[in-house]
Amino acid sequence: MREQIMPPLKWAGGKRWLVPTLREIYVSVESTRLVEPFVGGMAITLGLKPKTALLNDANPHIINFFMELKKGFVFTLNYGNKKEEFYLAREEFNDLIKENQIFGNHAAQLFYYLIRTGYNGLCRFNKSGLFNVPFGQFKKIDYQKSLQAYSSYLNDWQFTHGDFSNIETNAQDFIYMDPPYDVPFTQYHTLGYSWQDQLRLLEWVEDKPNPMVISNQATGRIVSAYVDAGFHVFQIRAPRMIACNGNRTKAMEVLALKNFDEKTLKQIADTLSENG
Repeated sequence: MREQIMPPLKWAGGKRWLVPTLREIYVSVESTRLVEPFVGGMAITLGLKPKTALLNDANPHIINFFMELKKGFVFTLNYGNKKEEFYLAREEFNDLIKENQIFGNHAAQLFYYLIRTGYNGLCRFNKSGLFNVPFGQFKKIDYQKSLQAYSSYLNDWQFTHGDFSNIETNAQDFIYMDPPYDVPFTQYHTLGYSWQDQLRLLEWVEDKPNPMVISNQATGRIVSAYVDAGFHVFQIRAPRMIACNGNRTKAMEVLALKNFDEKTLKQIADTLSENG
C-alpha cells in the first residue's frame, strides 16, 4: 500500500474522515475501478488509492485543477495572503470565466490560490458563474510551490466534468457518490443542485448492478428516498470540517449501501457501532 497522501486543497464537505470506513467497504468487493460522480476535493480517492479511477464533477474548475495536478503542478503566481491581492486574483479569475478560458495552467493556479486564500476554503459561485467567495483573513497560509508529487498518484485516473448522468460505468466499477447535501446552500457551481437532482441520481443508479455507496445529510426525505430505492441506510454522526458560517458542530449523516452481501453489511454495521 502506498503512503497516505493529503488532499491538495481544503474542500467544503470533504470526506477524509470517512476513508477508513469506505476502505473496509471497498476492499470487500472485487472492483477494478473506482468511480466518483462528485469527486469534490478528491479526499476519498486519495484515501482509497485505487489503481484506476474515473473522477467527475459538475464544477469544471476543480477538474481543471486536477488535470493540471496530474501533469505536475507548480505554483508560480506572486499573489500572497493579502486582501488587495486576493481581490485582484478573483477579478482575474472571473475575467477568464467571462471569456470562457477556464482551462489550462493559469486558470488552475488562480483557482488554487483563491481556494487557499478565500473564506473558510469555500468554493462558491453566483448564478452568473462567477467566483464570489470573500477574502479569508487567515493569519498564515503555506502556499505549496510544488505539488508535483501528486502526479504519480493520478497517472491512471481519468477526469471528466459535467452532469453525473453522462458517466458511463461498467459492471466491475465501485461507485461512490457524495452529491451536494440536501441543504439550502448548493451553489458550488452555476447550476446548483436541487431535490430533483437528488432523485435523478437515484434513477441513474436504479438498474446498475455495481456495489455503490452514497453519503449525504441525514434529512428525513433523503433517508426515505434511499430506503425506497433499495439502499441499506446507516446513520452516522460526522464532523463538519468546513461550513459556510464557520459552524463545526457534528451532524447526522447518511451512509447508504446497495448491492452488497449480508456479511459485508453486518461488518459495516459492527464497525460503525464500535466507532459510535
